[in-house]
Amino acid sequence: MERMKATGGDPQAGQVPTLFLMVGLPGSGKTFRARELAAERGALQLTPDDWALTLFGQEDRHQEPGGKRWLLEGRLVALAVDALRLRLSVVLDFGLWSRDERSALRWMAASVGASCEIVYLPVDREVQWSRIQNRWRHSPEQTFPMAESELDPWREKFEVPDPGELSGSTLPSPPPGDASWFDWAQRFWPSLAQSLNGRLPGEDSVVVPPGFA
Repeated sequence: MERMKATGGDPQAGQVPTLFLMVGLPGSGKTFRARELAAERGALQLTPDDWALTLFGQEDRHQEPGGKRWLLEGRLVALAVDALRLRLSVVLDFGLWSRDERSALRWMAASVGASCEIVYLPVDREVQWSRIQNRWRHSPEQTFPMAESELDPWREKFEVPDPGELSGSTLPSPPPGDASWFDWAQRFWPSLAQSLNGRLPGEDSVVVPPGFA
């Protein structure tokens, strides 16, 4: 476990950009809060569900690892990195159920001189199901069909952010076999490296804090 240190941006570029990570289950209010944050902070909002509904349609959620959803997310992560390099804050509205996803994105933000903030929205099961049903009744074109039987497996799979993540104070080491969090990320999001056009996080002129390599 490494202690994270704040990174400074280019003083001529104004305020250091922030990567906001929207974390939560379906029905937790992530996208509503993401829109608020984007408006409040003048940030770019990236919500993969919006893209997936347009590109893939409603009947196939493409949720299997390595599938089309992961290819789309890799493109959006690369777009987020490019925006941060341009000193534009980004709201990444992915859900980010796993700690590894969040750690990789936190590392990438730091590697391009940006700060990172986890925005976790917990929701109890009853409220979650009520919101999912309500959204399907009133705006079905903006969501995917979901069954109540899926809720419990989702909740078991979801990794709640720990205090170190929420405070931004520590970053765990990459999993065994991965030299860096970027190595892990380009396996998880197969389109990521290609989408960055060979310009990898950490190759900018900013100094990457110790323990982030």
